Amino acid sequence: MSTFDALRISGSGMTLHRKYLDAVSDNIANINTAAAPGQEAFKERFIVAQAVDYGSGTGGVRVAGAAFGSGEGKLVYSPDNPLADDEGYVRMPDIDLGTQMTNLLIAQRGYQANISAISRATDAYQAALSLGKNL
Repeated sequence: MSTFDALRISGSGMTLHRKYLDAVSDNIANINTAAAPGQEAFKERFIVAQAVDYGSGTGGVRVAGAAFGSGEGKLVYSPDNPLADDEGYVRMPDIDLGTQMTNLLIAQRGYQANISAISRATDAYQAALSLGKNL
């Protein structure tokens, strides 16, 4: 294990959780985005994480890509909506706000945990550097 692996691993975790936060935020922001019945609704976005091995027995994570939920959505009766069809229906995303809020908390806590790990590693590195100062 290299000296600064803790920083690299936690940094990769921060990047992953930031992208996770971005995806969840987009999902929440578009939860009420209507589409005409013939069009696809907003698709829920998921982040795909992948473990990374740097060859020295240590690793981290990376964003392997994004996956999308069903674009079909659900039909909602909203006759006043300008996108409504002749029967008064619009297509809305099939996204659960409770699930998204839970995902938001998970992503936030993961990000905070990686910040804490970087802070602890930095403190340890600074303590190691100061060992020889008082001799």
